[in-house]
Amino acid sequence: MFKNERPVDIGILAMDMYFPKNYVNQTDLEIYDKVSKGKYTIGLGQNNMAFSGDREDIVSMAMTSVKMLMEKYKIDYNMIGRLEVGTETIIDKSKSVKSALMQLFQDNGNNTSIEGVDTMNACYGGTNALFNSVQWIESSFWDGRYALVVCGDIAVYSVGPARPTGGAGVVSMLIGPNAPLVMETSLRGTHMENVHDFYKPDLTSEYPYVDGKLSIECYLRALDKCYEQFKKRYEQLNPNRKFSIDHYDYFCFHSPYNRLVQKSYARLKYNEFLNDPDNQRYKDFLPFKNLSTGKDSYINPKLDQTSLKLSQDDFKKKVDPSTLLSKELGNSYCGSVYSGILSLLSNVNNLQDKRILVFSYGSGLASSFFSFRGNSSNNINKQFPSTRNIGEIANIKERLQNRTKINPDEFSRILATREKSHLSIIKGAHTPIDTLDNISNGTFYLEKVDDKLIRHYKLKPILNSNL
Repeated sequence: MFKNERPVDIGILAMDMYFPKNYVNQTDLEIYDKVSKGKYTIGLGQNNMAFSGDREDIVSMAMTSVKMLMEKYKIDYNMIGRLEVGTETIIDKSKSVKSALMQLFQDNGNNTSIEGVDTMNACYGGTNALFNSVQWIESSFWDGRYALVVCGDIAVYSVGPARPTGGAGVVSMLIGPNAPLVMETSLRGTHMENVHDFYKPDLTSEYPYVDGKLSIECYLRALDKCYEQFKKRYEQLNPNRKFSIDHYDYFCFHSPYNRLVQKSYARLKYNEFLNDPDNQRYKDFLPFKNLSTGKDSYINPKLDQTSLKLSQDDFKKKVDPSTLLSKELGNSYCGSVYSGILSLLSNVNNLQDKRILVFSYGSGLASSFFSFRGNSSNNINKQFPSTRNIGEIANIKERLQNRTKINPDEFSRILATREKSHLSIIKGAHTPIDTLDNISNGTFYLEKVDDKLIRHYKLKPILNSNL
């Protein structure tokens, strides 16, 4: 399998996403929670939220996601040379999710020569796994096989104002050369720092500690810093061309909720103004010139109103196509920004020669700007011919329509059961309570936890082709 020639056009060959069968409607949840109309649908910008009971955990979801991708694209398990998982849904302080996924490879050709483990830092782990995988293919260690990146989470919150920002889902991406969606590996802007905007110090609970106001400030500050670093790198590589977001056709953002995505794109417009204050396109920003990107600019209603107004038309064209899954599923943490890419591929038929700017953020914090371009060359791998093909095979619109709507009372009961099961598993042997009716056919599920706290999984028989 070893290739003497160096790989070119490394990027995403194929991708898919597993998400739970059940969802709760955000309008229904507003009524149930007795909050003002539009608090979740307009204030957060969300439509629905995926969730799971105690029959699903991060391992079962990741196994289903990998199985879906491998079967839909008829990929030989022996052709995977690296497998890396990005997740913050920790169910074992030692054993990686990647090691659990190895069961699939042992059962399908006994391929055990696979590099990579898990990467963890809030919602950023999937991005680090992607960077590592691309760099593995670029390196002298590469043996000619593909890399597989698996990223996603189960986001659950305690009863209260943060609960509607939960979600669930796992994305799997096949990475290799001659890809239809190529990562521009020479371009990247990264910002990291030590903050406590969102963290999970209580290992007996799935619930995080969240400082909502600080988290928004950190997200926007990271966006500013990554913009600066990306701009600097772009202009180093293109000394005769000034950087502008106008060079990009589409944008994908990490999406805790869609309203923050709207604010983030609007924030980029404000950064463009600060870099070119004489540009008449941005004259409405002149009253805010002295704010620069200081702390007072992060929570500023007048600036928000101005930037959202100036960016709304471009947002509809350049960002909204990437928001389908996040608005329907909620926050899948490590999978969030990649669900954005999959949404874009499902909504835009032709991305040849189009450029996509991506912002990935993980609390704590770690963040990066990076970019992709649609490949228009003649060297694309014929097994993975186009970005349109990825969207068609994923079939996410039909799969979203085929989900089961659960009323808020039942949603609350299922999450309460999940919380109790989480505590029971820590103490000893446990059998999940949730009915298998809440699990789609062809999906892995948690069968039991034995007296050694070893988790055992089963596959629900496939009765139809829709996962």
